[in-house]
Amino acid sequence: MRALGLDLGAKRIGVAVSDRTGTIASPLMVLQRSGSVTRDHQVIAKLVAEEEAEAVVVGLPLNMNGSSGPAAKAAVKEAEALATVVGVPVYTSDERRTTVTADQAMMEAGLNAQQRRKHVDKIAAAVLLQQWLDRRAYQP
Repeated sequence: MRALGLDLGAKRIGVAVSDRTGTIASPLMVLQRSGSVTRDHQVIAKLVAEEEAEAVVVGLPLNMNGSSGPAAKAAVKEAEALATVVGVPVYTSDERRTTVTADQAMMEAGLNAQQRRKHVDKIAAAVLLQQWLDRRAYQP
């Protein structure tokens, strides 16, 4: 199953995509928010079609203790709205520490702060999507 991973942010949306077997996630792009959620969702729907994705995974920004705060509730609301547009199932997945993991990986690769800022959202989306794919692979 090919899936699209989304790391929703207020200014940017990190996008990642899996291979066709649903095994490996790769960073795809960073979308700048347009100021219109409807327009942003239309762009994502177009990406779903272009990438032939069969599912969309939206990052769920839970608090470190696992509870849902305002950001998680907003992500669930946006995921529900997105589900009415993309034509494939939309799932949410815990995204705690994905940005930290992405930033650490880029630091280890020798990227400077400016380069990391440019790519962190799509790398975080790939981390999120990879975690979701891995959990899915090990579920009975």
